[in-house]
Amino acid sequence: MLKASSLVRPALIVLLVIVVLVTALWLLQRRLIFLPDTAHPGPAAEAISGGRDVTLHTADGLALTAWLVPPSGPSRDMTVLVAGGNAGNRGGRAPVARALSARGFTVLLLDYRGYGGNPGSPSEAGLALDVRAAYRHLVDEAKVRPDRIIYFGESLGCAVVTGLAVEHPPAGLLLRSPFTDLAATAAEHYPFLPVRLMLWDRFPVAEQIAGITVPTAVVYGTEDSIVPAEQSLTVAKAAAGAVEITPVEGADHNDAVLFEGDELMAAVDRLADRIEGES
Repeated sequence: MLKASSLVRPALIVLLVIVVLVTALWLLQRRLIFLPDTAHPGPAAEAISGGRDVTLHTADGLALTAWLVPPSGPSRDMTVLVAGGNAGNRGGRAPVARALSARGFTVLLLDYRGYGGNPGSPSEAGLALDVRAAYRHLVDEAKVRPDRIIYFGESLGCAVVTGLAVEHPPAGLLLRSPFTDLAATAAEHYPFLPVRLMLWDRFPVAEQIAGITVPTAVVYGTEDSIVPAEQSLTVAKAAAGAVEITPVEGADHNDAVLFEGDELMAAVDRLADRIEGES
């Protein structure tokens, strides 16, 4: 017969290990969520013909570098504000800007705080300040009319631009691989953790888009292993405005076709056509 003490001690050790691991994950969660490439990608003109570096000034005093790219094809007189996902920096998204530019769009390619040589550390509140600074740059300095701006979000960037759209409605909203909220996606990858209790950042995309009435397009990969396709469809169904849904068959989250592929770019074109048709 085993003594009670011989059973209690291993149980306490296991419990202690679990507590230590959960505490470490709680303290380090933003390092797991945000995966910035902190290296400076170099001047815009070296990556994209006609591109130039611009400085965005946030309300909390940061100066962030972004890339502004003019249209290389016949101009559509429309600007696309691109907010990237949780990894990399603007250098890796140069193909997106080139593809949009070739279709006649002006492009502002945003890099968040902590990304691409920018100061600061990312958080939900910080990224909200960053995208507001991008919007203010377009409207106040570049003199772009708000009704000529499309917000283009990629994954985490969907949450960033949806939050901005609540405050400053754009002409249209393009969401590529949106999640319903951060906890729902985290639960897919860490089902053994009480993520809704642990997370500091929420990014409630489905909740916020329910109050946004502008023309919207949702593009997602049917084989997305990071953000389940069902979450992107839930976001699309929650939108208050008219929504066009584009599934990209067989595409995973980081496949090139979901960065600058023809189906994605065609969805942007159709969104712009819808905006023009309503104006």
